[in-house]
Amino acid sequence: MSGWLKNAFGDQESDAGDGAGEVVRAVWNGQVIAESDQTVVVEGNHYFPADSVRSEFLQDSDTTTHCSWKGMANYYSLEVDGQTNKDAAWYYREPKSAASAIKDRIAFWRGVEVSKDRQSSPPAPSS
Repeated sequence: MSGWLKNAFGDQESDAGDGAGEVVRAVWNGQVIAESDQTVVVEGNHYFPADSVRSEFLQDSDTTTHCSWKGMANYYSLEVDGQTNKDAAWYYREPKSAASAIKDRIAFWRGVEVSKDRQSSPPAPSS
């Protein structure tokens, strides 16, 4: 793997199964769009498993962009309470092999607030 590619993908980390109990939420226009403790972070962006994203807020977009190491990105616009946030979510339908960790995952930008919250642990059983 070339040095720049390794460095670019070196920012990848997975929140899956790390035991930290952190849930990541994507919120726009007062609605939780996605919520998961299984995100993958690439280049500072949280990629949510597709099944953790509320599809009723997604609208297909014709927009595409190309990344030299991830491949072609496709977009969704968000529709919440009559307001549209054009191309605010993106995904790689068929990512290149270097970016296989983000297959079937969706990331957000354009005013979508993505934040981590530590889940509270259940109380310890009393003896």
